[in-house]
Amino acid sequence: MDIILKGIVSGLVLALLIGPVFFTILQTSVERGFWSGVWVATGVSLSDASYIFLAYLGLSQAFSNPETQVYMAYVGGVILIGFGAYYLFVKSRKLLDFKSINIKARSPLRLAAKGFIINGLSPMVLIFWIGTVSVVTTDFGYTSRYQVSLFFIAIVATVFVTDVIKAKLADKLRVVLTPRLVRMMNIFLGIVMAFFGCRLIFFADTFNGH
Repeated sequence: MDIILKGIVSGLVLALLIGPVFFTILQTSVERGFWSGVWVATGVSLSDASYIFLAYLGLSQAFSNPETQVYMAYVGGVILIGFGAYYLFVKSRKLLDFKSINIKARSPLRLAAKGFIINGLSPMVLIFWIGTVSVVTTDFGYTSRYQVSLFFIAIVATVFVTDVIKAKLADKLRVVLTPRLVRMMNIFLGIVMAFFGCRLIFFADTFNGH
C-alpha cells in the first residue's frame, strides 16, 4: 500500500501541471465530446508509459546527454509551433454547431496519437520520468521489478483518471458553449502551444549548460 500511495501522490502532482496536454484534453472534449477526450488521455498515458519503459531500460543515459536534449527541444518546439499555427489559423476559422448529433466523428486511433505526440514532444517529459526512475530506485529503495512496476502503474493510472475527469467536466460545458466561444478556445489553445514551442526553442541551450 505504501508503494501505491506514493505513486498516487506523485500522479496527482503530475496531473496538476498545466501545459499543452491539459488544454488539448479540454478542447477536444468540448469540441468532440467526452469519449474523444478519453482517447486523447489514453494517448497521453501510453506516451508516459513508453517514456517510463525507456528510462527504466537504461536509455536514460543516452537521453540525458545535453546535446541530445538540445536537439529534442528544437524538434519538439518546431512541432508544437506547427500545432499552434494549425489551431490559430485553421481550427479557429471553423464555426460548428456543437450539439453532439452534429459533431464529426474522428478515429480513436487518431485521437490517441494526438495525445501521444503532444505529450511526447517536450524533452521535459522524458527528463521528468528519468528523474522519477532515479528517485524510485535510489531514494525510495524500490529495487525489484515488481515494486517499480507497481509504483509507475499507480502514477500512470492516477494521471489517466484525472485526465478523464477533466474530459468529463469539459464535456458538460458543451451545453452552454457558443460557436464563437469555441473559436476563442481554439485560438487560446493555439497560442498556448505556440508559447510552449517558442519556450522550448528559446531555452534549448539551457539543456547544454549554456
